[in-house]
Amino acid sequence: MEGGNSVMNQHFQQMAAFRAEREKAHEEGVPALKRLFAIAQGNSGQCKSVARFLLALYNGYRFPLDLRELRGIDAPIFPDCIAVLKMDSSPKREVHCYFENGSAIFEQLAADWDIENMALVREQAKK
Repeated sequence: MEGGNSVMNQHFQQMAAFRAEREKAHEEGVPALKRLFAIAQGNSGQCKSVARFLLALYNGYRFPLDLRELRGIDAPIFPDCIAVLKMDSSPKREVHCYFENGSAIFEQLAADWDIENMALVREQAKK
């Protein structure tokens, strides 16, 4: 029975470590998400790349991301992308839910940058 307790303790330690890591990712990810969203609403050369990144997290089926797009993101901003990606790998909620009227503002972001809804493109291609 003693070996069973050891396995159980190890399991609880792993779960505690996972929760702590998830909480840290959330604490770093939320401010990074807000910074990235502000950038995506800007007009510099990398803004569209940031918008594509965020839209892929919002709905990757409709707004897929070619990972080469990340090359257009300036080095100082790239860590924010990684922080948001870490947060979204074990999310407390979806990225758009961190904003009031999140679905609407992410849809507007796609419209502002004229980023195609690939789900519609695929559907039209079937016809």
